Amino acid sequence: MMKEHAKLMKVISSAGEIIGRKKLQKMIYIAKKIDLPFYEKYNFHFYGPYSEELTLRIEELCNLGFINEIHEKKGGYFQYRYSLTETGSEFLGHYDLDMPPLKGCILDLNEQSSRFLELVSTVLYFEGLGQEEVKEKVFTLKSKQRYTEEEVLEAYRYIDKIRGLVKEELAEQ
Repeated sequence: MMKEHAKLMKVISSAGEIIGRKKLQKMIYIAKKIDLPFYEKYNFHFYGPYSEELTLRIEELCNLGFINEIHEKKGGYFQYRYSLTETGSEFLGHYDLDMPPLKGCILDLNEQSSRFLELVSTVLYFEGLGQEEVKEKVFTLKSKQRYTEEEVLEAYRYIDKIRGLVKEELAEQ
């Protein structure tokens, strides 16, 4: 049971801190789509791919005291910050977790904006379609975000970059 929880802890540990629930959701989804071993089920939601399973796991990890979730009021909304607690670090240190190296990938994902990760995850959600069809989906489903054609192309370039990063990390292993 704790294996999937430990993977999430490893992501947060690798990132140091993840700011935003949406960002966390998108980071795990993108990691899953580039063949890192995450198995949460996702459905398409208001902000792109969303996993109720992931939300529940994070809540459980917070309740166990393994993850620190800080609520901050930012203007008219709340922002959430996630970091590993000392207890979480100790647990992870004793847990035998067989995972490919992901630190570089996670750090790179964490540097991106939530808005951009929302676009990247949406492109990946529809990756079985042709590029023009994906653009059409993005412009229709994400019309409020006002993504441009250049941003969609940047999302495709980023997907290639992040997949390459994972391959490099695996080769160095």
